Amino acid sequence: MTRIGCSILCAMLMNLCWIAEAGSFVQPDNGTVESRFELPEGYVRVLAPEDSFGAYLRRLPLEPDGSPVLYYDGTIKPVRGVHAAVISMDTGTRDLQQCADAVMRLRGEFLFGRKRFDDIHFNFVSDGRPRHFRDHADPSCSYKSFRKYMNYIFSYANTASLLAELRPVDFKQMNIGDVFIQSGNPYGHAVIVVDMARNPRSGEFIFLLAQSFMPAQKIHILQNPNHRHLDPWYISAFTGPLVTPEWTFERTDLRRFPGD
Repeated sequence: MTRIGCSILCAMLMNLCWIAEAGSFVQPDNGTVESRFELPEGYVRVLAPEDSFGAYLRRLPLEPDGSPVLYYDGTIKPVRGVHAAVISMDTGTRDLQQCADAVMRLRGEFLFGRKRFDDIHFNFVSDGRPRHFRDHADPSCSYKSFRKYMNYIFSYANTASLLAELRPVDFKQMNIGDVFIQSGNPYGHAVIVVDMARNPRSGEFIFLLAQSFMPAQKIHILQNPNHRHLDPWYISAFTGPLVTPEWTFERTDLRRFPGD
């Protein structure tokens, strides 16, 4: 086994121990967001129409349980207590697909998979204007040209430009696919809701969050550092700000893609 292979195996074992200590709702042999994470008693998953962004996110494939988060260069993210699972999607070989970029990548992949090529566009931070995939795609709108286009977007868009594109959403009206996002100086952060469930009796809801970060790294499902008995589920009944392992948001930071 190579040195990198040994490092990944050790990281997987360490992460499995961390998850076991947290008592999370993990079914390790299951391979999607929806099937990997069980629900707390009394909760049922919210409906997501078959062709919706929410259904796409809920069915994202996951890497084997315990897999480490890898940076774009193949090295292992050393921070523990951050991720509950890793989404099986490439990061590329350049330091491009960071936080807001990961949100745009997921949105772009969803639209591309449904051949909604005209709907694939994201704004540049320099002028606030959209760049459309159709204007950069080859005649067949191939996946290769899509990935090239997304790297182009990652180079000239950020949390500020994405924040300007998204529309505010009342926290109580959260849906799968919504984004908690802040634009700061020198940088902000963004995480995306990838699954939700609701308790019909209490009215409370729970949700899973995913992110990339800096440097560019595999998109991963976040652990919940504040409610270990629910980990990795976050619950709507929290007080104060929304604290995630590497960033703190407010309820008012919730946004949604236009048209959803």
